[in-house]
Amino acid sequence: MNERSPLHNVRFAYVPKMPEIFNLPTASIKAIPTEVIEPKVDRETLKGIFSHSYGKPAVKFAQGENIFAGKTMTVGVLLSGGPAAGGHNVIAGLFDGLKKNSPDSKLIGFKGGASGLLDDKSIEITAELMDSYRNTGGFDIIGSGRTKIETPEQFEKALATATSHKLDALVVVGGDDSNTNAALLAEFFASRKAPIAVVGVPKTIDGDLKNEWVETSFGFDTATKLYSELIGNICRDAASGRKYWHFIKLMGRSASHIALECAFQTRPNIALISEEVEARKMSLAQIVDSIADSVTARAAKGENFGVVLIPEGLIEFIPEFKVLISSINELLAHEDEAFKQLSSVAEQRQFVAKKLDAESSALFTSLPEDIQAQLCWDRDPHGNVQVSRIETEKLLVMMVKEQLAARAKEGTYTGKFDYQTHFMGYEGRCAFPSNFDADYCYSLGNAAFLLALNGYSGYIASIRNLTAPASEWIPGGIPLVSMMNIERRHGKDKPVIKKALVELDGKPFKYFAEQRGKWALSSDYRIPGSIQFFGPPAVTDATTITLQLERS
Repeated sequence: MNERSPLHNVRFAYVPKMPEIFNLPTASIKAIPTEVIEPKVDRETLKGIFSHSYGKPAVKFAQGENIFAGKTMTVGVLLSGGPAAGGHNVIAGLFDGLKKNSPDSKLIGFKGGASGLLDDKSIEITAELMDSYRNTGGFDIIGSGRTKIETPEQFEKALATATSHKLDALVVVGGDDSNTNAALLAEFFASRKAPIAVVGVPKTIDGDLKNEWVETSFGFDTATKLYSELIGNICRDAASGRKYWHFIKLMGRSASHIALECAFQTRPNIALISEEVEARKMSLAQIVDSIADSVTARAAKGENFGVVLIPEGLIEFIPEFKVLISSINELLAHEDEAFKQLSSVAEQRQFVAKKLDAESSALFTSLPEDIQAQLCWDRDPHGNVQVSRIETEKLLVMMVKEQLAARAKEGTYTGKFDYQTHFMGYEGRCAFPSNFDADYCYSLGNAAFLLALNGYSGYIASIRNLTAPASEWIPGGIPLVSMMNIERRHGKDKPVIKKALVELDGKPFKYFAEQRGKWALSSDYRIPGSIQFFGPPAVTDATTITLQLERS
């Protein structure tokens, strides 16, 4: 480790708070099956794919005799996808649970995500190693990766590695796609009668891996607090300098949870919500008009400044762009080799334009060349367009500027429009975890251990009642298949965990819709400040406003 800051040293001493049940000896914690949970859609198709995993019950932990107590285990763990604050505490909770139950148990970390499992690159996580990473951000203890296990050969290699290490369980820490992989691994191991439990842990700063059983994914709390600090600083700067409109794109992939939470925390003048854009079938021109209307209204008050929050995945929710992106995805899935043989970006853009239908081609060619190129860049391992690379904020600025110029000619706008663009993404993924995420992740690690100990394979760790003090949290697990649906990926129908988008009839969005009219014309921004680790619980341990509204 490099030289540690004073805060770094102090955070090592932090003892995560956790559900009261986890303070009991393992012998006194019983896993109790409850109701069977089925997927909401595509049940028959999923039942056919997951014949060994379908129709399992939820599990809760309560005081009672555990017949597996004292069992010596070897458990593997891998971190998958982008980092999120608290990952090291998941491993710490898993490690401590194992060692508390049996000091001879081993935790094997697979390096670089799923590729470490396939290539058998691993390290034993010792007490000395674990103690140097507690309560810290990042995934660097073993690294992460985006390799997806999907071919028959890869599943065989995964089983061979797990068998060679004599694993009793494998814990997969990741987002929706990573936990989909965990479900498929659990099904494959079960089909081979391999006694290896596969357990998932809900990770993603995007906040889109949740339901009534998984109330939030870890990392969301820390990321939104950090982004909100920066946005609050920009809001104060905007009101101080009074000369710039700040267009801020926020990470979050498809869902707008981060943008919505940051709006609650800072009260910007405009916050676009992708799910609303799709529901209202708003075109790009209508979005630009709505922003221009706000700029015009504020200019009439003599306030030629403001703040706009833009979800990373906005472009995918604009109806004409949704069709365009889907068409490009299908095209590149089937003609990838021909596309990659083209030597220049200009040739690639021309290739795509010629292969699209007339309407999509017209939209594609009307865009700035930079945006055209960004739409054609390599897909991620799951076949998705890499929306973080599409400079939506700059596209909107360009079009708003043109709209305001037209209004100025008509005499309906007399203000001055100057701007700054920002993209907040990677800054929020590896911060020191907030107290909430440090506590939550440690509890998730303990829950994953108990699921593995009791042989619950194909489950994701669940901690509920998260707006209460940590001692009152309710730990358990739910079957991964219950969260799935069938989606089109790489030109094929595949089972995946359904992303949880912002619900327009949910309490958080309804509250936002009630407030945004006031925020649009006001310059009375909310300044949340930095993440606090020390002080009264109301300051240090508060959950996101989104979660408080959802559970109120």
